[in-house]
Amino acid sequence: PLMLAPRRLKHIVQSLSDIPHIETIRIHSRVPVADPARMTEELLDAMETDRAMWLVVHANHASELTPQATKAIRAVLSRAIPVLSQSVLLRGVNDTVESLEALLRALIKARVKPYYLHHLDAAAGTGHFHVPVAEGQALLRQLRGRVTGLAWPTYVLDIPGGRGKVPIGPEYLDPASPGTVSTPDGEACSFT
Repeated sequence: PLMLAPRRLKHIVQSLSDIPHIETIRIHSRVPVADPARMTEELLDAMETDRAMWLVVHANHASELTPQATKAIRAVLSRAIPVLSQSVLLRGVNDTVESLEALLRALIKARVKPYYLHHLDAAAGTGHFHVPVAEGQALLRQLRGRVTGLAWPTYVLDIPGGRGKVPIGPEYLDPASPGTVSTPDGEACSFT
């Protein structure tokens, strides 16, 4: 949507805002990180609505959160539009504890709440980016305690066929031992 001319975006936002049962408008985009100069006052004006407007920025690596990107995000925030992030776990991009931690910290520093960490959809030509679910879960388990809870995304799998997203993050409750949880380092801990 942020690739549209401001006039066209304004028309769409206004048309949606005129529908009584629509309470929330959510825009997903890479524009603030891929082309931050596009986030002009005119484009920001086009996002104006009396509905709850949210922006979800797609970013996969800390290096995408440049000073220009951060400035564009701050401009959105100055309009009272909350900003969340959506990232994809990608082999060779953000599949280490260090790179994922850097991404999450950079997002929080830019005042962006990490929202979703997607497991890569199976699509032709993307197999080399695939990270197994168990490896993604292990990465998140290792990050527990290294980043604030504010930086914690929900690790999700987008079910094929438009059936929605399901959380696939690491499990901490031990179903075999009621009253026991696993700590981030894998040790068992009892609670009452």
